[in-house]
Amino acid sequence: MTTPIFAGVLKMIVPRIVESYMKNRVVTWETAIDHLYNSTLYRALEDPETELWHLSPLLLCDILIEEIETGNITWPEEQ
Repeated sequence: MTTPIFAGVLKMIVPRIVESYMKNRVVTWETAIDHLYNSTLYRALEDPETELWHLSPLLLCDILIEEIETGNITWPEEQ
């Protein structure tokens, strides 16, 4: 369950991931947000216990791109 405080963290991170994804993949906001919200990465990001929120939006974008392109995710070593 997402707490109100953690929901605030997501509201700050998600737009930055989406903006990076848009620039990298040259897609619309709608496409980028759809890819993120339907990803395994986002489901993991929603769980505060994964601590993915502390990773940079650029790294999270790279993880999303890997997931979209390969169907796999390579989690960072600190996970």
